[in-house]
Amino acid sequence: MFGLDAKDTRILLLVFVLTMAAPFILNPFPEGSAMAQFNAGYPDLMQRFVIFGIFAIGFNILFGLTGYLSFGHAAFLGVGSYAAMWMFKLLGMNVLPALALSIVMSGLFAVVIGYVSLRRSGIYFSILTLAFAMMSYSLAYSVLATDMDGPDQQGLLQKGLTGGETGLQLTLDDPRIMGAQATAEGNIPVPSLFGMEMRSATDLNVGDWVFTFSAGYYFCAFIMLIAFYLSIRIFRSPFGMMLRAVKSNQQRLTYTGLNPRPYTLAAFVISGMYAGLAGGLMVAMDPLAGPERMFWTASGEVVLMTILGGVGTLIGPVLGAGAIKYMENILSKINSDILHSWFAFLPDGLEDLVVTMIYPFIGKGWHLTLGIIFMLVVIFLPGGLVEGGQRIRAMFKGKKAAEKPSDAAKTPAE
Repeated sequence: MFGLDAKDTRILLLVFVLTMAAPFILNPFPEGSAMAQFNAGYPDLMQRFVIFGIFAIGFNILFGLTGYLSFGHAAFLGVGSYAAMWMFKLLGMNVLPALALSIVMSGLFAVVIGYVSLRRSGIYFSILTLAFAMMSYSLAYSVLATDMDGPDQQGLLQKGLTGGETGLQLTLDDPRIMGAQATAEGNIPVPSLFGMEMRSATDLNVGDWVFTFSAGYYFCAFIMLIAFYLSIRIFRSPFGMMLRAVKSNQQRLTYTGLNPRPYTLAAFVISGMYAGLAGGLMVAMDPLAGPERMFWTASGEVVLMTILGGVGTLIGPVLGAGAIKYMENILSKINSDILHSWFAFLPDGLEDLVVTMIYPFIGKGWHLTLGIIFMLVVIFLPGGLVEGGQRIRAMFKGKKAAEKPSDAAKTPAE
């Protein structure tokens, strides 16, 4: 199906089912219950799951296939965000042209950075990409944030190209030559797809459960499914085999007479375009682009997502992105009052002790929990969450095989 073998088709269908049914899967607890704190089925968070899933899928094409570890991929995320914002300001609020420009601009930027950085490998390549990302951050934060010639008549460049620390935002003075400058109520228009607003949502009440279906989430999910399908085709293509050869032994590949640089540059550019697409989707869901998206911590985050999920696997980066964004948005909201409500059944002294022991790992300390999980995964599951799932499946298969008599035992001896 879709030009894929049976195994890859099952993986694609699994991702399709998970994304389409996410409002149900991520809301397992009824509203108002003590466990409702762990529900993650609201539009903002679901959109982050799939957008950062796209970011991690693209990064995995570079790191997972070629072994080149980039610490500067957030630069392409930022370029995609700024490109989409300028398309909204100048052309109109339709998300498709904005996403197209995000992909093109991030791809061109990746060609320049990749052409220079790929002259080196290993740690030197990683440091070069990190340097380019920090230069991009500095440009967005200060250098390109000032209008050298003074404010223009329309006010488009009063804060430069990037808006500086406050970020690039929409205003009522933006021309939007193919769209309305303001709504009928005099407000700034919102991103839409041929009239369907990305922020529109419908609630479904089933007993004590509330399920929210967001147009923006399903648009992002559809884009992620396309991106995931393309990544499968890349992994299974002759191009993907060449990238694996680069990762396996680049020196031997060179001895065969093949030049690996065009292949690695192509992988770098494709990966950068994925990041630009993710940046454009961020702006399509929330029209604001700031320099913080280019900071080195954003690049480190996608590295963690890929390693946590499983480097070189198909579904691993998506799982890693979901796990990290879940902890960032759910664990970080738990405070001491919530903990006390959970353990109120304990005696006072024991309740305070339990809360004191758990509190450093939640709320502002959620990074500590993430660090422990990441450490355990690296030590015991080098293949990430995907390897953990494979081990669990193998364990259950082993039990079933042990319970089922073998054919040899049924066959009488001759």
